[in-house]
Amino acid sequence: MARPVGIGHQDFAEVITEDIFYVDKTKFIKEWWENRDVVTLITRPRRFGKTLTMSMVGQFFSSDYAGRKELFEGLSIWEEETYRKLQGTYPVISLSFAGIKERDYAMIRRKICQLLTDLYADHSYLLKSDVLEDLDKDYFRRMSVDMDDVQATMAIHNLSKYLSRYHGKKCIILLDEYDTPMQEAYVGGHWGKLVSFIRTLFNDTFKTNPYLKKALLTGITRVSKESVFSDFNNLEVVTTTSEKYEEAFGLTQEEVWEALREYGLYGERENVRAWYDGFTFGRKRDIYNPWSIINYLDKRTFGSYWTNTSSNSLVGKLIREGNPRVKVAVEDLVRGGTLRTKIDEQIVYAQLDQNEDAIWSLLLASGYLRVESFKIDEKGRCEYELKLTNKEVTIMFEDMVSGWFKASEEEYNDFIEALLSGDVQGMNEYMNEVASTTFSFFDTGKGGLKETEEGQDVEPGQKRGPEPERFYHGFVLGLIVDLEGRYRVTSNRESGRGRYDVMLVPLKEEDDAIIIEFKVCKAARKQTLEEAVAEALKQIEEKNYAAELEAAKISPERIRKYGFAFEGKKVLIGA
Repeated sequence: MARPVGIGHQDFAEVITEDIFYVDKTKFIKEWWENRDVVTLITRPRRFGKTLTMSMVGQFFSSDYAGRKELFEGLSIWEEETYRKLQGTYPVISLSFAGIKERDYAMIRRKICQLLTDLYADHSYLLKSDVLEDLDKDYFRRMSVDMDDVQATMAIHNLSKYLSRYHGKKCIILLDEYDTPMQEAYVGGHWGKLVSFIRTLFNDTFKTNPYLKKALLTGITRVSKESVFSDFNNLEVVTTTSEKYEEAFGLTQEEVWEALREYGLYGERENVRAWYDGFTFGRKRDIYNPWSIINYLDKRTFGSYWTNTSSNSLVGKLIREGNPRVKVAVEDLVRGGTLRTKIDEQIVYAQLDQNEDAIWSLLLASGYLRVESFKIDEKGRCEYELKLTNKEVTIMFEDMVSGWFKASEEEYNDFIEALLSGDVQGMNEYMNEVASTTFSFFDTGKGGLKETEEGQDVEPGQKRGPEPERFYHGFVLGLIVDLEGRYRVTSNRESGRGRYDVMLVPLKEEDDAIIIEFKVCKAARKQTLEEAVAEALKQIEEKNYAAELEAAKISPERIRKYGFAFEGKKVLIGA
């Protein structure tokens, strides 16, 4: 009989005692303990079992769970006598920053102080022991949400000292989702203030702490060493590309197949693979996110479970405010394309506004992109080929792109209606309304739309090519993507003697075919919108873009040809 499926359980003891569906990951305890790293930071995307794993580690080692062998009997860690003797023998300090999602620095700091105060309250028995001096007791009692920075940043250091005295052993310190407040502070514009506070807290807790046995931190991103972990020489960082702990977080394909068998769903394995496979950790491919698998086992229907619960605010901000190249690349990815870029796994939040590569690094760390392949150049730098992770992630980005282009729903619908009916005047009227609204939304980025003509010199580091034309191209594709049930929409394909921009091939005989060519007014030539439209229409004829349609037995009178000319936020359409 299949075990009951429980959604959202993060307490290991609860999962075990209630016999809720669980995949045995206890071998991680042995792997982590036998690696001699003092402080380990493991980064994985959201909803990948980090919190449940931290609960498992804490309950295995903590003296508060001494004698609770029933939690681990029958699991892989209990097969070795050494670890049976180790269970419940250490003082453990465990806390999580997962719930700190305020974007105001004062509120973030206050919530951290509240967590630290609660931590001391959990260990109030120390006040009745003989391990605390009077000064220690005074410090203990002064813990509050209003404590000063000195007391707050030394709080975990001092608690580990008190616990070490009480138990006669150094402490294990566990910090889950360490980077959540930093991401929220960045989105809220308070990164600079928070990083100074966090840096001191981490330094006192993990670097200059003689009462520390081992520490484990989890998060989504590897925040740059310069920002938070300055001068750390005892930190081991394990990212999604590292080979350590490859199978400890997430579910392997073998584990998923076994779960599907247990619940009588093995026949759906290929659909499950398409929806939820695609994550890669180190050398291990075919990793599935547990949240979506558990929800599928429970509901037995496919849906966007993981992407709907993950916090996408930072991702949305970076793409929305990025330069046009970022938006064009996202559209290419949504259509199944790949992206080649360099990756720096140390996320420098201060660079996210300026460094395009940093955005892709964050998307890779967050699980939205997967590594297809990589190569190392002669200077030892690694270039990755990236792709959207799976169907679930693709749907999320499709919705995001759709949101950009449908900022004005009424004008959007009117433009589509005018396009289908061949109303050029209406197309112009509604397209300019849409463009005015949407381009204002896009132009929050710092990149701008700057054209470089053929033969024109470019500044060092600037990309040559029709970036504005690609941007507008992607913009119009986003508008017409919903027509795919009525048309076969193709883009940048060969026909006749060249490559057209967009072609709509009708799926019903009563509809006309449509060819669209884009042109951006050339400032160097002082070109007008009317001249750019004429150039686009001339190119359609001279390159014979209609050849593909005529070969498909579509008569010339059923082929409509449009030139779209752009100048900033102004659009002119001609036929």
